[in-house]
Amino acid sequence: MMKRLRRRATLLLCAVMAASFASSAMARPVQKATKSPQPMASAQDPRSPDAQPYPMEGVQASAGTASTSRSQRAGGERRAHSGDAFGGFTSNSLVSEARKYLGTNPTGRATLWCGAFMDLVLKRTGHKGGGNLASAYAGYGARVSGPQVGAIAVMRRGGGGHVGVVSGVDPNGNPIIVSGNHNRTVAESVYPRGRITAYVLPAS
Repeated sequence: MMKRLRRRATLLLCAVMAASFASSAMARPVQKATKSPQPMASAQDPRSPDAQPYPMEGVQASAGTASTSRSQRAGGERRAHSGDAFGGFTSNSLVSEARKYLGTNPTGRATLWCGAFMDLVLKRTGHKGGGNLASAYAGYGARVSGPQVGAIAVMRRGGGGHVGVVSGVDPNGNPIIVSGNHNRTVAESVYPRGRITAYVLPAS
């Protein structure tokens, strides 16, 4: 009898302990190792460094440079046809007189009037006229070996010649000349030195 009671007590104790262990295990949360999701930067995401727009400074600078270059070229053409001293300031009477007519045609002739313009400038500065023929100015006055401010430059041209007065010399040694009938107007422009056939100084 006593053995049976002890056996039951033992079984009951084991059952209580097993139930207690099972309850404790069920009450404990199961933890799994998880990784936090990492944000992915899209190539199209504006917040991504790789999605920054192209800088405009370089484009604007290039456009500005091109614009400036065009303005400088246009300015040079305007200056050659205005009253500015393209060849530099000078007190030479022939150059000063010739520059008064930049951008105009004071001769009244429609064609072949560079000689007529040179004749006009000479007479209005108190010199003897040289006529209307450009090539004839090679024998007018005293010959000089190179370009001088105030010298008359005679040059060859297809179908004839051209004549004007030297107002300066560019860094390459080419003469800057004020002449008539340059693109149908009086203009101050650089001419290739190889085209000049004679430089002459009018008698003072």
